[in-house]
Amino acid sequence: MSKIEWNPGKIMEVSGFYWKTCVLHTGVKLDVFTAIGDKGLKSEDAADKIKADKDAVYRLLNALTAMELLEKKKDAFFNTEASRKFLSKDSDSYLGFMILHHHYILESWERLDTSVYTGKPVRAEASFEDEKQREAFLMGMFYTASGTAPEIVKEFDLSGYNSFLDLGGGPGTYAIHFCLNNPKLKAWVYDLPTTKPFAEKTIAKFGLTDRISFLKGDFVNENIEGEYDVIWMSHILHGEGEETCRNIIKKAVNVLNPGGIVMIHEFILKNNKTAPLFPALFSLNMLVGTENGRAYSEAELTDMLKEAGLKDISLSSFFRPNESRVIIGKKS
Repeated sequence: MSKIEWNPGKIMEVSGFYWKTCVLHTGVKLDVFTAIGDKGLKSEDAADKIKADKDAVYRLLNALTAMELLEKKKDAFFNTEASRKFLSKDSDSYLGFMILHHHYILESWERLDTSVYTGKPVRAEASFEDEKQREAFLMGMFYTASGTAPEIVKEFDLSGYNSFLDLGGGPGTYAIHFCLNNPKLKAWVYDLPTTKPFAEKTIAKFGLTDRISFLKGDFVNENIEGEYDVIWMSHILHGEGEETCRNIIKKAVNVLNPGGIVMIHEFILKNNKTAPLFPALFSLNMLVGTENGRAYSEAELTDMLKEAGLKDISLSSFFRPNESRVIIGKKS
């Protein structure tokens, strides 16, 4: 494991890194990358296009160029290959919604010290009732999952299973890609009623309305209905406390067919909880934003699966750049 060589320069770099964060957030929020497009723009034309101050836009574009997210040729600015692919709304790989979600929760991170003192969140869940913030969150989840799901589903052979439940599946991204990768599979997406229109639209887009259905419900407060061979839980447990997680898993096992599997996709910590870095930081994100949410370790998730009666528990070797992994348990 490599060690960081901390020195005054490195410490100050970390302290002021939010400057770069805010420049990126502003570029995305003002949609400058989409405005610049494929042909490039002079700064004054970009300012006119996004209806902003000319001098301020010029400074912003220069800073984005210094960050190597834009290129400057004479007096015009151009997207780089990366910014065109990930920061322009014209791209199917757009990351802007997740970046905007990060922007909207930034204020709560500024008050991390308060959460550490009190052990309580400082971010109100009501903030996601705001239309723009809710769109950023839902679309951010969709685009992020759309980028990871096609690769994840290739790692797991579900050809011997027929029924799949995407628990808390939102738009059904994982159900969609598991079905595309397993022609015999039929799937159900279980989530709150407010998610249904988004899910049905996405499922229809992929031509899978005959194989994927939406089930409305609240898996925290209600029982789960049906019988399934595979139950997939992607990033739902970290929003809840340990006891609630145990209850959710038990509810899932109750509707799991013999020989079926539960698959938990999470930012999984090592058992000493000091690594990997992203899950350790994400656990603090849950502190400022939820009453009891946190990142869980492999040992904690294994114990929850065992308590629910599952066997042959294993952690997949597959992991994403954000260090998410999948832990699997089987019902005998």
